[in-house]
Amino acid sequence: MTTQKMLGIWMDHTTAHLIAYQPEEAGNTEIAADDATQTKADAAGRGEHQMHNKEQQQQGEFYKKLGAEIINYDKVVLFGPTNAKDELFNLLTADRHFEKVKIQVQHADKMTDNQRHAFVRAFYSGSH
Repeated sequence: MTTQKMLGIWMDHTTAHLIAYQPEEAGNTEIAADDATQTKADAAGRGEHQMHNKEQQQQGEFYKKLGAEIINYDKVVLFGPTNAKDELFNLLTADRHFEKVKIQVQHADKMTDNQRHAFVRAFYSGSH
């Protein structure tokens, strides 16, 4: 009997907390986007268009890092307070490399580490 690898990702546009679900315990990893404040400071002398392009590039790199982790799982739930989870979901579902990964999206507010772990445990205990 093979066990499915399940992952919960609480995310916003700058940080993602990856919580690997295992019935007995959940592990936690954090991935952060490149610092957007540095981008804004660098762009003070440049145009708004260049600054926007740089932010988009950094967001793309952040999503690529997350995709590299997600590809290793069978089921993934994306949750968090912003639309970053929806943006990532749309990118992943458009990529054929992720067609075997069951990805779901849930809205959630800001959470503590314990709340994020409890959310993932409850989500997968309910067999979504």
